[in-house]
This record gives sequence, structure tokens and C-alpha cells, in this order.
Amino acid sequence: MNVWGTGSFENEVGAAFAQEVVEDGAFALAEAFDVALDPDTDFLAAEEGHRVLAAAEILAAALTGEMAGITNAPLRTWLASVNPAELQPLRELARAAVTRVLGPDSELPDLWANREDAEAWQAEVERLLTALN
Repeated sequence: MNVWGTGSFENEVGAAFAQEVVEDGAFALAEAFDVALDPDTDFLAAEEGHRVLAAAEILAAALTGEMAGITNAPLRTWLASVNPAELQPLRELARAAVTRVLGPDSELPDLWANREDAEAWQAEVERLLTALN
């Protein structure tokens, strides 16, 4: 998996997920959160973790109107067309899914643990959780 930064879209999975949302809308966001929160999933793979973080970033942008971290033009267009009130019910799911990404049964914290920018990644995820509150 190719990762070039600590941001939600600075990896191949997150970048690809942006296009998925443009095509499938809120369904893609809900699906990313649902997969992460599935009680039958014992361990959250890195790919699913990246999808959750990208979905949460998109949801936070939709709910707050803060789109500085959204550089994908079609995604920005989709965000401008969406009614934030329709996405509000996803907020709680997003917080729970992001919390799971940070948990002990998730691959991403292990992958970031020995990297120079581990603290920066952790700060990015904490910023995202704050944006979802």
C-alpha cells in the first residue's frame, strides 16, 4: 500500500475512496463505517482503516463546510451539492469507526508505530475526531 503522507487522502486507498464517494455518494461513506464497525470483524485491516479515515474526512468537511483538506475537484463538487443535514446521522458512526481505527484490533496504529511521522499521523486522526464532535 502506497502512503505518501499522514493525511486521510495521502495514501492510495484514501485517494481512490474519494472517487468512490463521487460515484456512490453517502452510501460509500456509510458502507466504510459499517464495515469497520461490523461485530464479526475481529481485526480491522489497514485498507479498511484508510477508507474509514477518508470517509470521516469527507463527512467532517460536509458537516462543517471546512474543505481545506479536500483537494479532489470532483469530490469538492459533490460536497457542494450535498445537504449536510442528510449526512448528520452518520456522525456517530464516523466517530465510532475512527475510534476503532485507533484501537488495538486495528492494523493502522501498528503500521504507523515505527515511522518518523507517527505522532503527526496520530495528531491528524485526533483532529478528525475533534472535527466530528
